[in-house]
Amino acid sequence: MSSNRNELGAFLKARRAELSPRAVGLPDSSGPRRVAGLRREEVARLAAISTDYYTRLEQGRLPASAPVLEALAEALHLDEDQRRYLFGLAGKDTAKPRRRTLQKVQPQLRRVLDDLTSTPAVVLGRRMDVIAWNPLAAALIIDFGTVPEKHRNYVRILFTDPMMRTLYADWKGVARTAVAQLRMEAAKYPDDPRLTALVGELSVRDADFRTWWAAHQVASLSVGNKVLNHPIAGELSLDWDTLTASTDPDQQLVVWTAEVGSPTHDGLRILASWAAERRHAAKSTD
Repeated sequence: MSSNRNELGAFLKARRAELSPRAVGLPDSSGPRRVAGLRREEVARLAAISTDYYTRLEQGRLPASAPVLEALAEALHLDEDQRRYLFGLAGKDTAKPRRRTLQKVQPQLRRVLDDLTSTPAVVLGRRMDVIAWNPLAAALIIDFGTVPEKHRNYVRILFTDPMMRTLYADWKGVARTAVAQLRMEAAKYPDDPRLTALVGELSVRDADFRTWWAAHQVASLSVGNKVLNHPIAGELSLDWDTLTASTDPDQQLVVWTAEVGSPTHDGLRILASWAAERRHAAKSTD
């Protein structure tokens, strides 16, 4: 246990060395600093513990309680892996529900999206929030940029935008599957207040959602086929597939494809050309 305490102390010291006072909202004095990053007393102040107590922790002379570890994780801006490691060194359970940070698309996925010029694709995050998309996905489904960020959720759009009910040839089948996928998300994050609010809102607004949610069917994002009646490209029979980001399992790239030479493949090319013309026209008017 003493070796773990020493490692915990070294870990805390390394993390505070990476942070500047400005990064954590503290005034940055103009004078020289004898140590890199934050001082011990600054970390203690941010975590609302005494400097002596924090010093003993960093020196491996005291065990750390879960509440203190939680406060230190927040003070040092630890990410999920770092927080899990910190609690593991202290032999503490990390199962306590936490406020989750706003998701941002991984740079690797952003580059993939930018390169997929002839394939519609979106990145879904927790709760099936749409956190990124490419221009062709916006042309295929909806211009996600016009949807307020707090409402930019795939399931919510399916149930609240009337155009979705004519876009999808089998809207009920698509929506029922989406509800089952959302329930799978709820199992992973049962204490997520935003997911709870989403389910509550849709249950009040839509009888179909209320019925399907109560059925407790579950499904994962994997592969499938959807038929769309698109106002520009006509009928499209699209295969969809899901790729999970290795850097964040809560980010999944969903792509829609069609066999080369098929009418749907030709329809996607027409849609891509139409979308490009619209973007060009929009830039010309700026």
